Amino acid sequence: MASKMSSDDFDDQFLTCPVCMLHFRDPRVLPCLHTFCKGCLEEWATKQQPLECPTCRTQVNLPDQGVDGLRTNFYINNLLDFAAAKKGAEPGVPCQVCEGGRGDAKSWCIDCAVLLCESCTAMHRKIPATRDHELVPQEVMKEKKGVERFQRKRHCQKHKNQELVFYCETCKALVCTACTVIDHRPGKDHNPVEIATVAQKKKETLQELLQEIDPRLKEIQVSIEEVDKKMSKLVPSKDAATKQTKAYFHQLAELLQKREQEILSQIDEQCQVDGKALQTKKEEIEFELAGLTSAQTFCQQAVEHGSDVHILEVGNQVQTRVETLLAKQVDLESNWSEFQFIENTTVTFFDEKAKNLGGLKTAVDVSKCKVVVKPAVQGLQCVSVLTTINKEGRPCVTNSKAVTTNMKYPSGTSLTTQLQMKHGGVWEISYVPKVTGSHKLEVKVYSQQVGGSPFDVTVQSRDIPVLTIGKEGSGVGELKDPTGVAVDKDGNLAVVEQVNKRVQIFDANTGHSLKYFPIEGEYPFDIAVKRNGQFILTSWGENYGARYYSQEGERLNTFKPDCMIHALGVTAMEDGRMVVAGGTQKSCLLLKPDGSLIREIGMGLLQNPCFIAVNESHDLLLVTDNRLHKVFVFDLDGEFKFSFGEEGQGEGQFQGPSGITLDQAGNIIVVNYDDGRVQVFGPDGMYIRTVATVKGGKPYGILLTHDGYIAVACYEGHCIKLYRYN
Repeated sequence: MASKMSSDDFDDQFLTCPVCMLHFRDPRVLPCLHTFCKGCLEEWATKQQPLECPTCRTQVNLPDQGVDGLRTNFYINNLLDFAAAKKGAEPGVPCQVCEGGRGDAKSWCIDCAVLLCESCTAMHRKIPATRDHELVPQEVMKEKKGVERFQRKRHCQKHKNQELVFYCETCKALVCTACTVIDHRPGKDHNPVEIATVAQKKKETLQELLQEIDPRLKEIQVSIEEVDKKMSKLVPSKDAATKQTKAYFHQLAELLQKREQEILSQIDEQCQVDGKALQTKKEEIEFELAGLTSAQTFCQQAVEHGSDVHILEVGNQVQTRVETLLAKQVDLESNWSEFQFIENTTVTFFDEKAKNLGGLKTAVDVSKCKVVVKPAVQGLQCVSVLTTINKEGRPCVTNSKAVTTNMKYPSGTSLTTQLQMKHGGVWEISYVPKVTGSHKLEVKVYSQQVGGSPFDVTVQSRDIPVLTIGKEGSGVGELKDPTGVAVDKDGNLAVVEQVNKRVQIFDANTGHSLKYFPIEGEYPFDIAVKRNGQFILTSWGENYGARYYSQEGERLNTFKPDCMIHALGVTAMEDGRMVVAGGTQKSCLLLKPDGSLIREIGMGLLQNPCFIAVNESHDLLLVTDNRLHKVFVFDLDGEFKFSFGEEGQGEGQFQGPSGITLDQAGNIIVVNYDDGRVQVFGPDGMYIRTVATVKGGKPYGILLTHDGYIAVACYEGHCIKLYRYN
């Protein structure tokens, strides 16, 4: 496709680095296919670890050489040369060799990537070192087409004067003619082929991929258009919902204000009624007080100042009056108590009820929402996953305020939870339990309980497996002598059973058996999963070998290369290659996707290689040696790098190391077959910590799941045990 591009097909932006915004200088391509200047990437890498692509934020594992190890974007270089040549064809552009001292530029040297005047061009053709360089004349430079003429020749790093004309299929490297005689001589370990032959096959493969891309692009474009339509409705939908919300709560506010006025009116009326009653009562009591006071005064004057005659004349009358007043039954109580406002509905209760006063109707169907409770470990961050689902049964996004979570310790006190949306409709509920025991996790969406809420969350201590899958037997969900374990394309656990001679697939979250299929070989041992989802199974003993199986369990192929006499641990690489450990042959085999040998690794050093892991970002192979109680590290060229470990029960020591796996940081996780300790080492082999000790099981294969659990195949325990890693 590059050969068809003209100067009109790209603009200056196409040749501009997105970081420095200048024309590319030594453009390097990241695995995500975004291109940047080498210098820009080197500066970016000093500020950020691990390195992320400045454009798409994809995490990048740099090779051992750092940015220098990234591939050069020669196509961009060709376009830069083409642009420079087009500019050089314009009048007044000086020669880049004599700097205009002898005239304007008249030609372009593809090998040197410089503009030359006539004199320098003539001299260029006479010098022995440059006489064979390809020169593009000015008339070709002026044409709008011809990008294919501006392709710098690639020369061998080791043999500087040799052009790269071969491709070693075994090493996956471009080589020159001299390399095919010295370092890449055709034979058992190398297979150099002319570049054109390999390139044509690769072009055909890429052409097939291009044909697959177009329908996918159309599908994506249709999806984008659909999203655009929905986005166009977003603001009107928001405005309508906002208007309805305000109207609804305005009505509620009016009702509350009306009720307030009613109660205030009642208070006023009650106050007036009570005031009149109290005033009447007061007047009645005052009347009695006046009569008694008057009688008291008259009686006292008669006693103190009246004559005997006067006393006898009025005495009977005074006596009768006073006795009558004293005998009169008068209600001196006011019979009134202070009135007050009564909260028939408490503010707290109303606050709870107010949450149900209206709501947001979305596509989410709460009855279909699901929560997956992950195994929890004391003192470590643990998660449960909520998926909000619509009526059609598909994950559906919603706002964070619609989701509420609450967790309780066994004592009933609350435990802080954090809610984070991971991607469309999937929410991660995280928490760090401080005690073991049964916790309660309540999950609500739009104030409605999700089915099953509150959920029981059992928190274990770190040394206890958070989940144990299987028990001894041959039935569904039962295991007999499991040896290898892997994660399939769907995130489920695939387990090799040596006695039952089958692979059984389990749900990694619940431990439920999903399916199983029979496998061949006298002693099945290990399992790996290819990028396309197919399984690789190894076996030893009679009918040994490596076999491919489909995701459905159909045997696709069997490999028994002459070099293989004992197949144990296996791992699959991104490019389709695989590595098999052979205990009897005391080496590891790096194989092509078709099972043919690339090279044998570790011969003369290994005694009983068992399980293997590959650090592809650094081209390293790691293998446990059960007999030597060590882990050996080789590069994929077969060169020994280092080893670590010794026999013992102390930190960093091994008792029959078996399973091995890596975390994202390149740390090495190894389990001992004899004492069950799961230990973590740095990429350099230095001991870091012990994760757990597997009790009573004789562990073989291990792996680190995507969500941070170490799965251990317990051979004599007839189960898979999962421990929290971090």
